Amino acid sequence: MNYEPVIGLEVHAQLKTKSKIFCSCPAGFGGNPNEHVCPVCIGMPGVLPVLNRRAVELAIRSGLALNCEIAEITKFDRKNYFYPDLPKGYQISQYDQPICRRGHLTIGGKEIRIHRAHLEEDAGKLVHAGAAGLHGSEYSLVDFNRSGVPLLEIVSEPDISSAEEARCYLMELRNILRYIDVCDGNLEEGSFRCDANVSVRPVGQKELGTKTEIKNMNSFRAVQRAIQSEIDRQVAALERGERIVQETRLWNEATGTTHPMRSKEEAHDYRYFPEPDLVPLVVEREWVNEVSAGLPELPEQRRTRYVEQHELSPEDACLLAESKELSDFFDRAMLAGAPAKAAANLLMGPTVWYLNENKIEFSQTHITPENMKDLIEALNAGTLSSSTAKQVLFELLKAPGDVQAIVKEKGLAQMSDEKGLTEVVSKVLTDNPAQVSDFRGGKTKVRQFFFGEVMKATRGTANPQMVNKILDELLTR
Repeated sequence: MNYEPVIGLEVHAQLKTKSKIFCSCPAGFGGNPNEHVCPVCIGMPGVLPVLNRRAVELAIRSGLALNCEIAEITKFDRKNYFYPDLPKGYQISQYDQPICRRGHLTIGGKEIRIHRAHLEEDAGKLVHAGAAGLHGSEYSLVDFNRSGVPLLEIVSEPDISSAEEARCYLMELRNILRYIDVCDGNLEEGSFRCDANVSVRPVGQKELGTKTEIKNMNSFRAVQRAIQSEIDRQVAALERGERIVQETRLWNEATGTTHPMRSKEEAHDYRYFPEPDLVPLVVEREWVNEVSAGLPELPEQRRTRYVEQHELSPEDACLLAESKELSDFFDRAMLAGAPAKAAANLLMGPTVWYLNENKIEFSQTHITPENMKDLIEALNAGTLSSSTAKQVLFELLKAPGDVQAIVKEKGLAQMSDEKGLTEVVSKVLTDNPAQVSDFRGGKTKVRQFFFGEVMKATRGTANPQMVNKILDELLTR
């Protein structure tokens, strides 16, 4: 029997507020354990929460960017459960009147519906410590710095039909939240976390299968692998005649498998009731309109503009728009007069390589839009070769500078003197008689060796077209 997966994702996005959602403690990542705490966020008796207006504004901003309906009246609820990092014994969340409903985003032409997006407070963090033995850590410590940090939980409908589609959905969602400056999307620091609900059913069946929830995934690759592993596990179990149990499972990156954590809770298990210390919130339409007017261009709109206005391919437009920083710089380079295709190639290729190699963000570089225009002009004029242009680019990324000054200082001007290049090529051939003999004997791949030696001798400044022309002439004599 053939089975199809049905997947829904729950994303917890930490909102970029300076303070926590119900108190004035700092909400930023880091700090010594239990340093950013107060009686409110550690659940002391008798204290009262005060709602952070900025958190509500960022939730509205997110809902609008995700095509959601923004509630006119929303409220908060108590979600009751007991866990060591939840000192109150309940979490302030939203149950039946969330701030955002019925949105969608588009992945590869397919619309993925968003069921709801609601505000809630984060719990603390357990740190398992001591020597790990047969039963794990000896003890656990709790850090309440994260307790009370504002979260927006974004819940998709079960519209996702593959592990790869789930990965693409998450990447687009994170990209949107970063574009609108709502969440930094840092998976490693836990500011963008995902749980996946996965079930399978026979192809053509309308009724959903029994779902399991997967937790403990801290990268897009881990999400994709975990979902695919769970799909495979469920299909194999059904083919053996076994029953799928509704439960929460943890992803183990080392083994590439999921394993049971606990039975899956339902809404009634949490005994939701309205939060008595917070009154219902009326969301004025004027406020929503103000937030809407302040939204920037979103990734999908930017990709379309790059294709239509700058004639980039859809693939190039997609890659460029993945990073708001890179694409913002691209737009400024266009205003400075840089050619679109050449600028896009330099940004998506050597620039991204440089950032990854040095483990830095684009904001930490020093290149200017004018630098990019001057660099492309030098390349088009033949002053620089493609290899020396990369060298100049790396210098500009590393420190403030000027293209012409770097070319002069480093001696990178492209060598196009035919007489001088003929002498260099002749010397390379004279110094490598065995390879010349091999080439003339039919081993034509050795020609690339000669080209490489010429470029090495000229420190990459030789005009590639002229080198190839001279090689053709000398090797066929």
